[in-house]
Amino acid sequence: METKLVYTGKTKNVYALDNGNYLLKFKDDCTGKDGVFDPGENSVGLTIEGVGDVNLRMSIYFFEKINAAGIRTHYVSADLGDTTMEVLPAKVFGKGLEVICRHKAVGSFLRRYGEYIEEGADLPAYVETTFKNDEKGDPLVTKDALVALGVMTEAQYDDIKDMTQKITQIVADDLKAKGLVLYDIKFEYGYDADGRVMLIDEIASGNMRVYKDGQYIDPMTLSKLFFA
Repeated sequence: METKLVYTGKTKNVYALDNGNYLLKFKDDCTGKDGVFDPGENSVGLTIEGVGDVNLRMSIYFFEKINAAGIRTHYVSADLGDTTMEVLPAKVFGKGLEVICRHKAVGSFLRRYGEYIEEGADLPAYVETTFKNDEKGDPLVTKDALVALGVMTEAQYDDIKDMTQKITQIVADDLKAKGLVLYDIKFEYGYDADGRVMLIDEIASGNMRVYKDGQYIDPMTLSKLFFA
């Protein structure tokens, strides 16, 4: 099948396929700073051999599970030998939006609201949205603002929130079965030609904070534990 490079990303390249779908090529580049991995960073900080492979493996595992649960995603198929994933076409919201679901208070949530809550305290599958904007540090944006700015409709926001909480529970339950605790996870969504919301991008260890016995597990270790 013919492919044409349409976008070079931090951790993946995107190619157009002649059947109308797209191909994501996973890379071994990771976001971070000064050679230290950080899922919240906005630039590539290091290269870890094999990270593209494990990110794709985990994405395949969860996308297939989420599709089977009747939740719409862009996932079509994958080729581990080529570290690629075929996906349906989708438009992103605005210039890019990240959706975070938090089960525990940690990271930027704790930095913002630490005077009201203790680190690691339980949160009720709290959903927040941020614009992808490196220069502005990925600013938080509310449902009302998203609607007022014309980025999405109220119905689309409600779908995203509902899907996010359901998908997060699927991931959390799988991790729990392995003795791991999900603190938070980051997703991206798009929509099809009919405006229907779908989960896009990837579901990989680098997009989630996971702890075991109260200790943070780095993404590569998490991937090894998950597939052990």
